[in-house]
Amino acid sequence: MTDTSSTHDDAARDARAHGTPEASAPHNGSAMSGASTGTPAGSEPPAQATPEGRTPSWAADFEALRVSEHPDRLHVALDRPEVRNAIDQVMVDELHTVCGHLEREPRILVLSGTRVNGKGIFASGADIAQLRERRREDALRGVNSQIFDRIAKLPMPVIAALDGYALGGGAELAWAADFRIGTPRVKVGQPEAGLGIIAAAGALWRLKELAGEALAKDILMAGRILSAQEALDARLITEIHEPDELLAAADALADRIAAQDPLAVRVSKRVFAMPREAHPHVDELAQAILFESQAKFDRMQAFLDCKKESKK
Repeated sequence: MTDTSSTHDDAARDARAHGTPEASAPHNGSAMSGASTGTPAGSEPPAQATPEGRTPSWAADFEALRVSEHPDRLHVALDRPEVRNAIDQVMVDELHTVCGHLEREPRILVLSGTRVNGKGIFASGADIAQLRERRREDALRGVNSQIFDRIAKLPMPVIAALDGYALGGGAELAWAADFRIGTPRVKVGQPEAGLGIIAAAGALWRLKELAGEALAKDILMAGRILSAQEALDARLITEIHEPDELLAAADALADRIAAQDPLAVRVSKRVFAMPREAHPHVDELAQAILFESQAKFDRMQAFLDCKKESKK
């Protein structure tokens, strides 16, 4: 099955009922299913306002995403606060539209979430109401796995800015990104086995590559939910920032990427994803292409000129 995720609404409600913070909700696969209830969680402004930029005409009618367009990057915020950003078919369809534009006009993609009841959230999983009704043919269509794979293969890097819960399909969306940064409130995990399904939208193989076999099995088979510090220690995220600084940090990372030669970044991403047996041959072929690019001559000449000036 592909839409292999759940929401964390029940865990959050249980934690509040016992006077404990949401962050201390049970770390197991039973903490899910809020999206199936359709209970509004409270619609509020995003946890971090999307940096100023124009909404492209092709995204003006989006229902599940907010898109902000910039010359070298695209900010996309998941925006279904009433179900804690549960990933449904509408969101999947809109993400496909985003990918279509980024495949034609390669730019950095920054993915973020929204705010629910005063707290940020990336994505609490798939929409359980839809997931409950899906059958074999739906699984074979790869509802989530196909869009996450498409995101992973975008020409330019993808940055996931995580705040709050990134569970099930929300975590798998994060694993598909090239970079993941978060806040101290991040909770990531794969509670699918508690729902009688598997994490079939990428976690079963991406997570092993990212975190190693032992931790991946603990997350996938024992329902372990990682805190921000645990995710940082495991290198599943690489930076922790306060919620109000998260998108600025994502932009700072995007600035570092944008300062590189775009073609070199694109080629690096593609070659990096090649299987071991393709190396070193694919590296040599890719370098042969870049050795002929004008950017290579211009950038190297600028470096030499700068070095010459510094010696004066």
